[in-house]
Amino acid sequence: MPQNPPPAGDLPLLLLAAAAEVSQAINDGVTAAGFTDIRPAHGFAFVRMAPHGATVGEIAEHLGVTKQAASQLVDELVTKGYADRNPHPRDARARLITLTERGWACTRAADAAAAEFAARWTDALGATTFNQVRNAIARVVTPGRVRPSW
Repeated sequence: MPQNPPPAGDLPLLLLAAAAEVSQAINDGVTAAGFTDIRPAHGFAFVRMAPHGATVGEIAEHLGVTKQAASQLVDELVTKGYADRNPHPRDARARLITLTERGWACTRAADAAAAEFAARWTDALGATTFNQVRNAIARVVTPGRVRPSW
C-alpha cells in the first residue's frame, strides 16, 4: 500500500531540522579537527570576519546581538587565539577584528565538514535529486546572513 506524502505544513519543521543537522555536522567536524574550545556561535562570527575583518558593531549586527555581547564573544576569540584586534584602516576609533591562522584553520575545518555533510546527502538522495533539492531551495530562499539560534 503506497504511503501518502506528508502534509506540506511540516516543511518549516523539516527545514529547521535540516539546519540543525548541518550545524551539528559542522560542529562535530570542527571538534574532530581539534578545535574543541569553540561553539557554533563562534563560527557565525567567523563568517562575518572573513575575508577582510569586521568591527564589533558589524559582528553584532550580523549575529543579531548587542555590541556588548559581540564584544564579549570577540574577547573570547582573541583570548583563545582565533582572532586579533587590529587598527581599522579607515576609522581611527574602531578596531578591525580579523581571523588568525588558527581562526582560518578552524574555518577550513568547518568548510570540510560542510562538504562532507553535502556528500552524505548526495549519497543518500543521489546526485540528481540532491541538485534538484538544492536548486529548488535556492529559488525560494534569499541568500544572506545566517544567524545562530541561541
